[in-house]
Amino acid sequence: MTTIDTRPDDAVAADDASPSAIEGFAVGTFHWITTVDHKRIGRLYAGFGMLVLIATSVLGLLLGAERADDANTIFDADALLQVFQMYRIGIVFGGLVPLALGLAVAVVPLQLGARSIAYPRLALTGFYAWLGGFTLAIVALGANGGMGGGEPDMVDLFLAAIGLMVLGLSATAGCVATSVLTTRAPGMTMRRVPLFAWACLIGALGMLIALPVVFGVVIYLFVDHRLGISANFGGTEGIGSWLGWVFSVPAIIIYALPGIGVAAEMFPATFKTRQAMRGAMFAGMALVGVVAFSASTQQFIHDVTFDTDGESFIRDALPWLIFGGLPLLGVFMVLMLGLLTVKNGVADARPSVRAPFVFAFLGLLMIILGVASSFIMGITDLELAVPDLALVTVFEEGATLFVVYGTALAIIGGLIFWAPKLWGRLLPDKQVLPLAMLGLLGTVLAAGPLLVAGFLNQIGGVPSTDLEVQALLATGDVDGGALWNYLSLAGHTLMALTVLAFAALLLKVATGDPDEDLEDNPYGGQTVEWSTSSPAPAHNFEHVVTVSSAEPLLDAELEGSQS
Repeated sequence: MTTIDTRPDDAVAADDASPSAIEGFAVGTFHWITTVDHKRIGRLYAGFGMLVLIATSVLGLLLGAERADDANTIFDADALLQVFQMYRIGIVFGGLVPLALGLAVAVVPLQLGARSIAYPRLALTGFYAWLGGFTLAIVALGANGGMGGGEPDMVDLFLAAIGLMVLGLSATAGCVATSVLTTRAPGMTMRRVPLFAWACLIGALGMLIALPVVFGVVIYLFVDHRLGISANFGGTEGIGSWLGWVFSVPAIIIYALPGIGVAAEMFPATFKTRQAMRGAMFAGMALVGVVAFSASTQQFIHDVTFDTDGESFIRDALPWLIFGGLPLLGVFMVLMLGLLTVKNGVADARPSVRAPFVFAFLGLLMIILGVASSFIMGITDLELAVPDLALVTVFEEGATLFVVYGTALAIIGGLIFWAPKLWGRLLPDKQVLPLAMLGLLGTVLAAGPLLVAGFLNQIGGVPSTDLEVQALLATGDVDGGALWNYLSLAGHTLMALTVLAFAALLLKVATGDPDEDLEDNPYGGQTVEWSTSSPAPAHNFEHVVTVSSAEPLLDAELEGSQS
């Protein structure tokens, strides 16, 4: 048995067949739902992720309106807690993770020079497990399940659904990691792995560290609730205190690594030069991956108090600096090394700044703001979070939104960049560049005002064991709180419009015929996937490729110019 098993003859036959319209639709649907083509599996993940992100952005603006004006009751008080959980689960496990993981599944095997992802059937099974688990979780919450739910069977279903999602995402992440480790083209050592593929490897390994911990917690909670031993885990109200960290910073930073990898990939491709200090760039993304160990400790935040004795400060500061400071240092290294590459490229006077770079660069900046906010939140003296009381301000939500929406912008940049290989079409810069500016404004408005409101002590954050605290989520009970929440509401609206407009444009492009005149490498990519045709064939490459450097296409271009 090998890690790749693709049924190549069936895939080619499906492409060559010419049935009637109805038969063609049925056959096409069948091949999509049973596909072992990693490019299709990745697009399924990303497509559903965009749909859920749009829906949860709308839900976020409704919650913002509820929070800003306590006289404007959109949701029933008994349903507010469940709606809030829909929002947090949707924005993280329904939007952020499938978008990032989907792009990784679709692109990483191409970057490795492989003909498929490792264990493609397992990757597809992971997609269906994630989709089924997410659907069941929303159904359970709608039927009064989840944290604080009053319907015991739906509480059990909610916990089981979270476990199913975790299993599916872990399976697909395992396929991505195995691909990078085992299916590289001849000559591609780990030092020559493309930057995006490296970031996806670190992200996938981080998921394989953190998600099994989530699964173990879910098992404990399920057994506790089923047997009614509420003294151990706090019953239905205690679910939030045990699982709240899963849907918040810093744990979700691990899911942003593919977005960081897109930005790292864009710098040398855009400015037509080699990545400066490539090993340091690898190290920076690995430092971001340290946050996975923070998640595995089931700690909401690692906090430190400066106003204390020296021994206590050192004891608290060390994990705070390791789990909060190292990821911040890592993502900052990615930015600085990328800007060094920009400097080198501008010196050669060959840059070509286009839509993929704009999306990825702006997304990286937003992710940095989210990681920095998560680090600051750990300073207890600022009173932005009180972990012992399961109490946080809306500062936490702002940090989470910076990471989620920033990663979404970067992933959109990646979809634009690799669209020629996935669909055989270019997305026009003049149509997508305005969306980058709209997405930037939406992210800043959605997340930034919540940081300000957090410093004003407005209650918010992850599910709490205290239902009275949860009731405060619907009120803006600080001076000026309504203003900041209305600004955040506007940001959610703009972000929903950004993703919706991009999804519509992408659908239009994807359903059209491939452009026969499209260049194989329209963006000047340096890695091996740009040596195959656009769109890439079923097996990715007609012949086994051999890699002799980290930038094989750049080397070929330089050799051609010298001959």
